[in-house]
Amino acid sequence: MAGHAAVVKRAGAARGDLLAAAVLLPPALLLFTVFVALPIGQGAWYSLFNWDGYATPTNFVGLKNYVRLLADGVFAHALANNGLIIVVSLLVQLPLALGVALLLARRGTSTTGFRTIFFLPYMLADIAAGLIWRLVYDGDYGLLSTLVRALGGPAIYPLADRNFAFPAVLAVIVWKYFGFHMMLYVAGLQQIDKHLYEAAGIDGANAWQRFLHITLPGLAPMVRLSVFFSVVGSLQFFDMVAALTGGGPLNATHTMVSYLYFFGMTRMRVGFGSAVGVVLFAVCVSFASGYRRLFMRRD
Repeated sequence: MAGHAAVVKRAGAARGDLLAAAVLLPPALLLFTVFVALPIGQGAWYSLFNWDGYATPTNFVGLKNYVRLLADGVFAHALANNGLIIVVSLLVQLPLALGVALLLARRGTSTTGFRTIFFLPYMLADIAAGLIWRLVYDGDYGLLSTLVRALGGPAIYPLADRNFAFPAVLAVIVWKYFGFHMMLYVAGLQQIDKHLYEAAGIDGANAWQRFLHITLPGLAPMVRLSVFFSVVGSLQFFDMVAALTGGGPLNATHTMVSYLYFFGMTRMRVGFGSAVGVVLFAVCVSFASGYRRLFMRRD
């Protein structure tokens, strides 16, 4: 009798699940199709045409947009810039965020205040942050140049110098985003059982050993998530470049997305811009799927 009741209960639960799927799945599929699948398909289709965005594309060029893209030195430089953002994010921004998180992990009024201060840049819109730092870097009346002149040096124009423009952008990226990763690490540190540290201290483990064998393993899920966000965000980086440099000087600070915008959309080369978008989409999806499969299977 009890077995029959359990079977009936399971059948009822299964019918409930099917009903919920029948009600909730079609709207989700419709939204995904309209706002994700169709635009991706349209972009791939438009990339096969020499099209200015008006009327129906008719000048079919096949893969010529991709050939032109891969032969363009500016795009290669933009791709290298994206790679440099990833390297700086992984080797400078994330270790800095972890170091500050370790200092501010304990609960308290002072640590809460410092967390807020470090997190505030992330709350700024990228465009606003870019415009603020454009004023800071301005060689005529910016803060940086004013300080250099006060010390007896000449006015400096970092955003106008091809050799210094992108390092200046990288400095802003670290300033803008490390607070976000810091908060991820702070949240992860607060989830680690404090008794582990007490037991390690009793066993004679020093600070480095506690960090290596307790803190890092406990933070592993957050570190993997932070790396994922950092790389995907670096590949999609655009707003701050548009506000700070517009890709200049001499196309030295373009990323893949700013290249798409300035060399595709603003020049009414929608077909070519769509090809850039397809390449960017392929890179992002390849990384996201591969990274999740290799490193985030158990998260």
